[in-house]
Amino acid sequence: MAKGTLTRWERALERWQSALVSRAVHREPVELLDALRRECDDHAVVCSENRVVVPNAYEVELDAAVHEELLRHGCGDVGQELTDALARHGERHGYEWAGPLAVRIVPAAGPSADPYRVSSSPMPHVRADAFPAAG
Repeated sequence: MAKGTLTRWERALERWQSALVSRAVHREPVELLDALRRECDDHAVVCSENRVVVPNAYEVELDAAVHEELLRHGCGDVGQELTDALARHGERHGYEWAGPLAVRIVPAAGPSADPYRVSSSPMPHVRADAFPAAG
Protein backbone atom coordinates (compact mmCIF):
# COMPACT_ATOMS: atom_id res chain seq x y z
CA MET A 1 0.00 0.00 0.00
CA ALA A 2 1.38 3.40 -0.97
CA LYS A 3 2.18 5.95 1.72
CA GLY A 4 -0.42 8.40 0.34
CA THR A 5 -3.11 5.72 0.47
CA LEU A 6 -2.27 4.93 4.08
CA THR A 7 -2.39 8.61 5.02
CA ARG A 8 -5.82 9.00 3.37
CA TRP A 9 -6.99 5.88 5.21
CA GLU A 10 -5.72 7.27 8.53
CA ARG A 11 -7.49 10.60 7.90
CA ALA A 12 -10.71 8.80 7.02
CA LEU A 13 -10.44 6.76 10.21
CA GLU A 14 -9.86 9.93 12.26
CA ARG A 15 -12.93 11.58 10.67
CA TRP A 16 -15.00 8.47 11.43
CA GLN A 17 -13.80 8.44 15.04
CA SER A 18 -14.57 12.15 15.43
CA ALA A 19 -18.05 11.62 13.98
CA LEU A 20 -18.63 8.72 16.36
CA VAL A 21 -17.62 10.79 19.38
CA SER A 22 -19.82 13.65 18.16
CA ARG A 23 -22.80 11.32 17.74
CA ALA A 24 -22.10 9.64 21.05
CA VAL A 25 -22.24 12.84 23.07
CA HIS A 26 -25.10 14.25 20.95
CA ARG A 27 -23.10 17.41 20.26
CA GLU A 28 -20.00 18.50 18.49
CA PRO A 29 -16.77 17.35 20.17
CA VAL A 30 -15.83 21.04 20.28
CA GLU A 31 -18.67 21.66 22.78
CA LEU A 32 -17.27 19.04 25.13
CA LEU A 33 -13.81 20.59 24.85
CA ASP A 34 -15.35 24.02 25.47
CA ALA A 35 -16.98 22.64 28.64
CA LEU A 36 -13.57 21.40 29.81
CA ARG A 37 -12.00 24.78 29.04
CA ARG A 38 -14.76 26.58 30.98
CA GLU A 39 -14.27 24.23 33.93
CA CYS A 40 -10.56 25.04 33.84
CA ASP A 41 -11.04 28.80 33.47
CA ASP A 42 -13.81 28.98 36.10
CA HIS A 43 -11.60 27.31 38.71
CA ALA A 44 -8.42 29.28 38.01
CA VAL A 45 -6.78 30.73 41.12
CA VAL A 46 -4.65 33.84 40.63
CA CYS A 47 -1.73 33.49 43.03
CA SER A 48 0.29 36.41 41.68
CA GLU A 49 0.61 38.51 38.57
CA ASN A 50 2.59 35.74 36.88
CA ARG A 51 1.06 32.65 38.45
CA VAL A 52 -2.41 31.24 37.80
CA VAL A 53 -3.05 27.73 39.12
CA VAL A 54 -5.82 25.54 37.71
CA PRO A 55 -7.13 22.08 38.60
CA ASN A 56 -5.34 19.20 36.95
CA ALA A 57 -7.77 16.29 37.37
CA TYR A 58 -10.85 16.41 35.14
CA GLU A 59 -13.65 13.89 34.90
CA VAL A 60 -16.18 13.71 32.06
CA GLU A 61 -19.27 11.65 32.86
CA LEU A 62 -21.10 10.27 29.84
CA ASP A 63 -24.34 8.35 29.75
CA ALA A 64 -23.45 4.70 30.45
CA ALA A 65 -24.71 3.56 27.02
CA VAL A 66 -22.69 6.27 25.26
CA HIS A 67 -19.59 5.37 27.28
CA GLU A 68 -20.02 1.70 26.33
CA GLU A 69 -20.46 2.63 22.66
CA LEU A 70 -17.20 4.59 22.70
CA LEU A 71 -15.35 1.63 24.19
CA ARG A 72 -16.98 -0.84 21.82
CA HIS A 73 -15.86 1.21 18.82
CA GLY A 74 -12.28 1.51 20.03
CA CYS A 75 -12.42 5.16 21.08
CA GLY A 76 -10.75 4.56 24.43
CA ASP A 77 -8.13 7.25 23.78
CA VAL A 78 -10.67 10.10 23.85
CA GLY A 79 -9.53 11.03 27.37
CA GLN A 80 -5.95 11.43 26.17
CA GLU A 81 -7.06 13.53 23.19
CA LEU A 82 -9.03 15.80 25.53
CA THR A 83 -6.04 15.96 27.90
CA ASP A 84 -3.79 17.07 25.04
CA ALA A 85 -6.27 19.72 23.89
CA LEU A 86 -6.73 21.03 27.44
CA ALA A 87 -2.94 21.17 27.87
CA ARG A 88 -2.71 23.39 24.78
CA HIS A 89 -5.45 25.63 26.24
CA GLY A 90 -3.54 25.94 29.51
CA GLU A 91 -0.32 26.71 27.70
CA ARG A 92 -1.98 29.50 25.69
CA HIS A 93 -3.22 31.09 28.92
CA GLY A 94 -0.03 30.56 30.89
CA TYR A 95 -1.77 28.35 33.46
CA GLU A 96 0.12 26.26 35.98
CA TRP A 97 -1.47 22.86 36.64
CA ALA A 98 -1.91 21.76 40.27
CA GLY A 99 -0.22 18.48 39.29
CA PRO A 100 0.00 16.16 36.27
CA LEU A 101 -2.91 16.88 33.90
CA ALA A 102 -5.41 14.07 33.30
CA VAL A 103 -8.89 13.83 31.80
CA ARG A 104 -10.83 10.69 32.61
CA ILE A 105 -13.97 9.57 30.75
CA VAL A 106 -16.38 7.59 32.94
CA PRO A 107 -19.92 6.28 32.67
CA ALA A 108 -22.50 8.29 34.62
CA ALA A 109 -23.83 6.59 37.74
CA GLY A 110 -27.44 7.24 36.76
CA PRO A 111 -29.62 8.77 34.05
CA SER A 112 -29.14 12.44 33.26
CA ALA A 113 -30.79 15.00 31.02
CA ASP A 114 -27.35 16.29 30.04
CA PRO A 115 -25.22 14.41 27.49
CA TYR A 116 -22.16 14.88 29.72
CA ARG A 117 -21.05 16.39 33.01
CA VAL A 118 -17.59 17.86 33.61
CA SER A 119 -15.95 18.24 37.02
CA SER A 120 -12.44 19.02 38.18
CA SER A 121 -10.24 19.08 41.24
CA PRO A 122 -6.63 19.76 42.11
CA MET A 123 -4.83 16.48 42.72
CA PRO A 124 -1.03 16.72 43.03
CA HIS A 125 -0.25 13.10 42.09
CA VAL A 126 -2.87 11.84 39.65
CA ARG A 127 -3.11 9.66 36.56
CA ALA A 128 -6.30 9.15 34.58
CA ASP A 129 -6.52 5.54 35.79
CA ALA A 130 -5.90 6.49 39.43
CA PHE A 131 -8.83 8.81 40.16
CA PRO A 132 -10.73 8.01 43.34
CA ALA A 133 -13.86 5.97 42.66
CA ALA A 134 -16.97 8.08 42.09
CA GLY A 135 -19.61 7.66 44.70
